[in-house]
Amino acid sequence: MSTYAFGDLQGCHARLDALLELIGQNDPDAGQADYLFVGDIVNRGPQSLATLRQIRALGDRARMVLGNHDLHLLAAAHGIRKPGRNDTLQPILEAPDCDALLDWLRHQPLALWRENHLIVHAGVLPAWTAEQALALAGEVEAALRGPDWIDFLRHMYGNQPARWDDGLQGHDRLRCIVNAFTRMRLCAADGSMVFDNADGGVLESPGVAWFDVPGRRAADVPIVYGHWSARGLEVRDNLIGLDSGCIWGGQLSALRLADRALFQVACPQYQAPGAGG
Repeated sequence: MSTYAFGDLQGCHARLDALLELIGQNDPDAGQADYLFVGDIVNRGPQSLATLRQIRALGDRARMVLGNHDLHLLAAAHGIRKPGRNDTLQPILEAPDCDALLDWLRHQPLALWRENHLIVHAGVLPAWTAEQALALAGEVEAALRGPDWIDFLRHMYGNQPARWDDGLQGHDRLRCIVNAFTRMRLCAADGSMVFDNADGGVLESPGVAWFDVPGRRAADVPIVYGHWSARGLEVRDNLIGLDSGCIWGGQLSALRLADRALFQVACPQYQAPGAGG
């Protein structure tokens, strides 16, 4: 049975259907395949509600990790964040099954280990091993699934602390973990996160890509991630970046983990690059 990892969907439901059809045409066992989604399944694209419903309906065949837009949806639903001008979340918030959808969403993980690959949305801090990353993701998952999860969301936003320390506690600790898994693109040479280049560009920045920081402790583990459409598809021995800019008029990508076979469908441009990451 095959396992496919998918790039950021961001509400592009019709293109997801097209990509699943393409996979089915090339894999006779696609009907039994497992699907992994690297987060940001909603927002910016035109069909966030249908996308969220479909992935939930796939049941055990589909697993996802949470991205920044998925967390933004949870925060917006509880008045913690105001919807942005480019958001397309209102149909979810007005849906009769909104509560059930959001409850399912908050129970999704921040990181997954599948077929000897670490699956995350944005990245893994250079200071973390893969084992440590999974354990730290579990701390946030426990907060999101616990009785005080809305209070956790209230304290989730902010850029500090930007550098990991094992001694971090409370909201600072959880915020640093969330930022690494869902927002990080760039790091300074000391491994601290750099957030002053919000559109995800790679030029005129004081930092380097998180995966290019020397001495990165999880460099021996294949990591599958999304979140960085400005870089596009990136496949290295131990690094698979799958956000190929579906909502910007790029492509929606999926990769079969066993043999790294790549499947892509072209996408219409739903929003202009730079409208949000």
